[in-house]
Amino acid sequence: MFNRLRKLFAPAESGPRPALPAGTRAYAVGDVHGMGALFAALRDAIEADDAARTAADTSVVLLGDLIDRGPDSADVIAQARAWTTRRTVRILMGNHEEMFLDALEKEDVLRHFLRFGGKETLLSYPIDPEEYTRSDLAETIALMHRAIPAEDIAFIRGFEDRIALGDYLFVHAGIRPGVPLEEQALSDLRWIREPFLSHPDSHGPLVVHGHTIADDPQLRPNRIGIDTGAYRSGCLTALGLEGEDRWLIEARDENGAIRVTQRSL
Repeated sequence: MFNRLRKLFAPAESGPRPALPAGTRAYAVGDVHGMGALFAALRDAIEADDAARTAADTSVVLLGDLIDRGPDSADVIAQARAWTTRRTVRILMGNHEEMFLDALEKEDVLRHFLRFGGKETLLSYPIDPEEYTRSDLAETIALMHRAIPAEDIAFIRGFEDRIALGDYLFVHAGIRPGVPLEEQALSDLRWIREPFLSHPDSHGPLVVHGHTIADDPQLRPNRIGIDTGAYRSGCLTALGLEGEDRWLIEARDENGAIRVTQRSL
């Protein structure tokens, strides 16, 4: 209820609405966090929505945090890799991908990674749960290198830091207000919450982000947040953009059945 009231009383947009260039279309997908069935349903819904519209140069942007917390991280990575072979899919590096890559080499990061959903990621690969339980940190790193395909690691290393399309900037977490875009720190792009979330003024481009969970998409004059907490709410959200138009597509798990809904903004 609080989030709905915040959205209702958010300041109205003034001036021209942000837009994508003519002939282009984009879809941004919020934090998947290892929810393979929701990701598959939302991917199919995006493909169907794109096919039903007029022909366009379409891009899909995955906002990062594909992995951790949910049970199917390995499958999500496989789905994302396959999707990139069929259309333009660009993927942002989230803080969980950053932790995953660092955990492959650093025991102190691995300890933190495992506490925040990394265990579920590891066990989505062919790692024996009993062997994992018996392993110390050094042995767990060795398990990771044996079980996780090098192709998956290279794929994740190739994720981007920020993506600009038309009047929109796509980042995982947000940006630091008042800092030029070319000077933004990677730590902020992947981890920031405040002062980004409460900043009332324009950032220049309209920032589309994930990272911070809310019950509903956060629609502000200077940012749109679409992390609806798929791993705990069962709802994965995508934002569609074309010209000045915006719409939401949501895949929601309702007692084991996934329902897809769509609404204009």
